Amino acid sequence: MQSFDKITKLAAGFRGGEQALEDLMPTVKTAHEIEKVGDDRILSMMARGVFQAGFSWKVIDKKWPGFEEAFEGFVPVRWKFMSDDDLDNLISDKRIVRHGQKILSVRDNAIFLCDLEDEYGSAAKCFANWPQEDLIGLLDMLKSRGTRLGGNTGPYFLRTLGRDTWVLSRDVVSALIRAGVVEKTPTSKTAMRAVQAAFNEWSAESGRPFAHISRMLALSTGPNY
Repeated sequence: MQSFDKITKLAAGFRGGEQALEDLMPTVKTAHEIEKVGDDRILSMMARGVFQAGFSWKVIDKKWPGFEEAFEGFVPVRWKFMSDDDLDNLISDKRIVRHGQKILSVRDNAIFLCDLEDEYGSAAKCFANWPQEDLIGLLDMLKSRGTRLGGNTGPYFLRTLGRDTWVLSRDVVSALIRAGVVEKTPTSKTAMRAVQAAFNEWSAESGRPFAHISRMLALSTGPNY
């Protein structure tokens, strides 16, 4: 497996030096900072990720104030009880993207967050304190207990929250293949364990969070990233 030092040098070479590379690193919040995030904001972040998936992010960004109004601030205990009338009103609400299944995912993910509140005190505490060495477990929970939070939607949600995570974009996967971690896009449990082990090793080697390692991998694939 490639050393992280070699990956860093490749990325710096493509981006014009180490300082230019550092300027591109994503922000990672502390567990204490994440614990302070309200579960209404977490539901909003989840919904935003779900609606952005397969759609123009710019359109969603522009319409998001309307989403906040239509979903009344995304309070989980309100939307876990989404009624048929609520659904009918939202499907006809021009302030949002009127996609029935994605609208229903707000209800399902509100139920998920309320369940986490019962189990951990708040969903934020769950996400903030999940062991980093078992990130694949957290991503699997998002996929299995949440709705439409599989693929890269879950990691993008965590990145928005400020939680340290990788995002297995096309460029990151290419870099992982080049480094000998996986042979193709990782989908199996065995492949995901290999990704976790590689990130654990690179983090121990460099002292960097997973989010920085993920970005470095992406930037190491070429100058046109």
